[in-house]
Amino acid sequence: MDNLCHTLVGAAFGEAGLKRRTRFGSATLMIAANLPDLDVLVFATDIPAVAFRRGWTHGMTAQLLLPIALTAAMWAVERIRPARDHQTPIHVRWLLLLSYLGVLSHVALDLLNTYGVRLLMPFDGRWFYGDAVFIIDPWLWLALGAGVWLSRRRGMPTPARRALVVAALYIVTMSVTAGLARHVVLDNWGTTRGGEPLSLMVGPNPVTPFRREVIVDAGAHYETGTFDWFPARVTFASGRVLKNDRDPRVAQAREAPQIRGFLVWSRFPFWTFDAVPDGTRVTVGDMRFVGRGSPFVQTVIVR
Repeated sequence: MDNLCHTLVGAAFGEAGLKRRTRFGSATLMIAANLPDLDVLVFATDIPAVAFRRGWTHGMTAQLLLPIALTAAMWAVERIRPARDHQTPIHVRWLLLLSYLGVLSHVALDLLNTYGVRLLMPFDGRWFYGDAVFIIDPWLWLALGAGVWLSRRRGMPTPARRALVVAALYIVTMSVTAGLARHVVLDNWGTTRGGEPLSLMVGPNPVTPFRREVIVDAGAHYETGTFDWFPARVTFASGRVLKNDRDPRVAQAREAPQIRGFLVWSRFPFWTFDAVPDGTRVTVGDMRFVGRGSPFVQTVIVR
C-alpha cells in the first residue's frame, strides 16, 4: 500500500487507545507502519529499484529485527530527552509490541496488492501476491482518516476503533471476492479456450471495487480483459500481447545487469524491439504496469 495508508493505520491504532500505553506510542506506531519501506533508498543507487523493493526489508528477518531496532531507537531518544512529570512514562515492552504491530501491519497490507511481497527473504526470493486491494485505495484513506480525525476531535478512541473494524471488513470482503472472481475467470477461460492458463491475475482497479483487471498468460502471448460483478461477466480484449521471449536478442539482453534485476521482480514480462543505428533496442516491460514508464520498463542495446 502507499505510505499515506500505512501512516493512517498506525495513527488509527494509536487513537484507538494504544498510544496511551507508553511514551512515544503514537510516533512508534506510525514510524513502524512505514519502516519496511526503508528499501526506497535503493532509488538513489544504480540498482533497478523493482529488483530490491519489498524484499529484504519486508521478509522474515526484517519482520523480526526492525521492531527491535526501532524500540532501541525510541529508548535512546528517551535517554536523551527524559519524560517530564506530566508525560506518560516509557515502557520498553509496549514500545516493542507496538513496533511489531506497525511493521507486521505494513507487510500484511503490502501483501494485498498485485505488486507482491517476498515474505521469505532472505531465505527464499519467491513473490506472494494478494491481488485483492489496489496499491492506492481511497476507501481505506477515507475510513481510517475519518476515524483518526474524529477520535482526535472528540478525545475518545471509539471512532478510530470503528474505522479499524470497517477497514478490516473491507479488506476481508475484497480478498474473498478476489478469490471468487479468479474462479469465475478460470471457468470462463476453460470454457472458451480449453485447458488452464500458465498463470493468471485478477487484480483490483483503483476506486472501483466492483471491477477487476484480468491478465492471462496463455503461453506465447498474454490476453487482457476486465471482470465485472454486476452482472458477473468476463470481457477479454480483442488483441493479444506477444511475449517475444524466444527471440535470440532477448537471450543477449538478459545478460545486462538492469535486465536481470528487472526480471527478479517481473511477473508478466514481455519484450519489444526497435532498430537503432548500432543494433537493436530491446525493451522489457510488465503487463501489470503497461505505460507507467521507469522503473517498470528496462532497456538495453543489443549489437
